[in-house]
Amino acid sequence: MVSEDEADKPLGAWGFLGLGGLNLGAILAGFGVGWLADAKLGLSPVCTLVGLAVGVTAGIAGSWIRIRQFLRP
Repeated sequence: MVSEDEADKPLGAWGFLGLGGLNLGAILAGFGVGWLADAKLGLSPVCTLVGLAVGVTAGIAGSWIRIRQFLRP
């Protein structure tokens, strides 16, 4: 959990860079796992698209968890 002092600080450039990295990592991981599953199962592009969707969803969820502390009144 984040203390009240930390929640009052703005996100800053490094925080936004971290959010971008989180999203990039989640999307690439989902894409990579889906691509590998397609290669093994021969279902191209089904698993790749599902993996990409899971990665995008994970990125959005991770970003929301990180920024919601700054949205509280």
